Amino acid sequence: MNRQFKYRGQAVTSKNIAFINQLIAENPNDSRRVLSKKLCLAWNWVQPNGALRDMVCRGLMLELDRAGYIKLPAKKFSPHNPFIHRKKPAAIKIDQTPIDTALANIQPLEFRQVRRTCSEKLFNSLIEHYHYLGYCHAVGEQLKYIIFSQQTPIACFGWSSAPRHIGCRDRFIGWSANSRKKRIHLIAYNTRFLILPWVRVSHLASHILAQIARILSHDWQRVYNHPIYYLETFVDKERFKGSCYKAANWIYLGDTTGRGKNDQHNKPNRSIKAVFGYPLTKDFRKYLCGGLR
Repeated sequence: MNRQFKYRGQAVTSKNIAFINQLIAENPNDSRRVLSKKLCLAWNWVQPNGALRDMVCRGLMLELDRAGYIKLPAKKFSPHNPFIHRKKPAAIKIDQTPIDTALANIQPLEFRQVRRTCSEKLFNSLIEHYHYLGYCHAVGEQLKYIIFSQQTPIACFGWSSAPRHIGCRDRFIGWSANSRKKRIHLIAYNTRFLILPWVRVSHLASHILAQIARILSHDWQRVYNHPIYYLETFVDKERFKGSCYKAANWIYLGDTTGRGKNDQHNKPNRSIKAVFGYPLTKDFRKYLCGGLR
């Protein structure tokens, strides 16, 4: 290789390239999909839940092919991609009777994890039609919650894999680049938080935040076969003050740069977000930096 090749921030060596070329040469009748799976098995390239990192591997091989380092076999078929023409979630009618009361009067609350269940469409619909950002299909690991009071939905929570690079967060944790790469999956990012507009209950938001912190890691372990040790979120400073996060003892760490992950000009191109974090254990730094297992 005349120049260093990187994929997702990781160097790909000439030895790696030679191995892939040998794999292709020894399996001339294999499709790109089959080659990718064989490469994952050869490199033990798996997710924390044991599933092969097939899509990431295919992306690497495609980039190497485009750069001229390997020659992939011709495509045998182009599978349907449901994300290209994804329809927005349809509106689902629910009871919108105003709820204006004290917190004690709507308890106990039920936190229902609805990802990959028949109730997931309801979550998507509520976010699309009542959250100011609307619904966006998250990538990577993700969980979705609907909070019910006496079988009536009152709030929604969306969680996903954490963004890779957040300067103030990484400094707060004390992460090296290598530790972040190995353990970023141990953080969950709060992508959406919605209390339905006809629900007006004092202290409800901070109460829900406190409760979700007690159950999220257990659910993550059950679904993805690993726990989480830290929560984070962004708060749009042009719209909100982050009062409920502060009331639930989340820690304000600083602000984003406003440039986004694909910035090419080092200039802000979106609103500045406040970054809040919430450790789930006192030893979170040891887990995230590799001191504990």
